[in-house]
Amino acid sequence: MEIVSYLAALVIGFTLGLLGGGGSILTVPALVYLVGINPVLSTAYSLFVVGSAALVGAFNNIRKGLVSVKTAIVFAIPSFIAVYLTRLYLVPAIPDQLFTIAGYTLTKDIAIMVFFALIMFLAAISMIRSSQKNKSVEEDTVQVFNYPLIIADGLIVGTLTGIVGAGGGFLIIPALVLLTRLPMKLAVGTSLLIIAIKSLIGFMGDVQAGQLIEWGFLLSFTGVTIVGILLGSYASNFVSGKQLKSSFGWFVLVMSVYILVKELLL
Repeated sequence: MEIVSYLAALVIGFTLGLLGGGGSILTVPALVYLVGINPVLSTAYSLFVVGSAALVGAFNNIRKGLVSVKTAIVFAIPSFIAVYLTRLYLVPAIPDQLFTIAGYTLTKDIAIMVFFALIMFLAAISMIRSSQKNKSVEEDTVQVFNYPLIIADGLIVGTLTGIVGAGGGFLIIPALVLLTRLPMKLAVGTSLLIIAIKSLIGFMGDVQAGQLIEWGFLLSFTGVTIVGILLGSYASNFVSGKQLKSSFGWFVLVMSVYILVKELLL
């Protein structure tokens, strides 16, 4: 299972590099079901893995001139604050047992995995629908900033990221395109930078909250993920990401249903 978990890390990084997002949604299930780490700690590990891998991808996009720093700053500040406070205060404050109905007890671990599965489901729908659209944002569109909506969206994305440990690219990219009229290529690169810093700041909240970290495993898992993102970035020069995004979306959809069935029924 340890070998399988590292193969999963490679796939996670490869998908991030190839599609600019999506792979991070698999990090928590891989850590929970393949490695056997509890969901709360898995979300913390996921923030570090996703943040480190996205940072490598962001540097690659900065080198290509595909990152809007101003947009990243405007969107990221409320998102950074939300994810940090969520990991430092909200997640530790959730009780181990939420409620009991007819003999069934909903625990903190089950609730996190169910919520994560719902986020996976939305991410899958987003990837499938976006891969079916042919229209793209014009490159010469004048950029605007709807500050109230950007701040609100940043707070929501930061809170969701803090709870489930995913990068949130499927929420960030549409927000950047719709709320700032950023061209798609710039949106992808800018999203990676936001994901990287936001996730790593969230992980700092876990460390400050006293979460015990097994650094040897975490660094090795992250290293394999980074190798994957470099391979994915290289493969993106030869492979069309549109069909792969649709296929990956369906895979994530199936995974979300599996997690819901496993946690609620089995």
